[in-house]
Amino acid sequence: MLDVYHSTRKTLNPHHRKNCFELFGFDFLIDEDFRVWLIEVNTNPYLGVPNEYIKGVLPKMIDDLFDLVLNPVFSPGQPTGGDNLFEMLYSHKLGVNKRRPID
Repeated sequence: MLDVYHSTRKTLNPHHRKNCFELFGFDFLIDEDFRVWLIEVNTNPYLGVPNEYIKGVLPKMIDDLFDLVLNPVFSPGQPTGGDNLFEMLYSHKLGVNKRRPID
């Protein structure tokens, strides 16, 4: 996912707007050997509710998304978004880079 970001980061905000973000949809496949494969990345992911599982997951994901993008702007000192279950992996501005080597 970081490779996707790094390959497009110079074109993501061509007008250099402050405090903007983009939501990507990453589609993965897990094969019979439990290897994870990236299938595609969507710049306009589907946020509908096709089943009961997604009905429970989607609101929490959106809340966590807003925590991640709003807390660094409105709550200095909480760059990871407070109490959500996500961890910031990369921020050029904050000097965070937890990229792992690919085996």
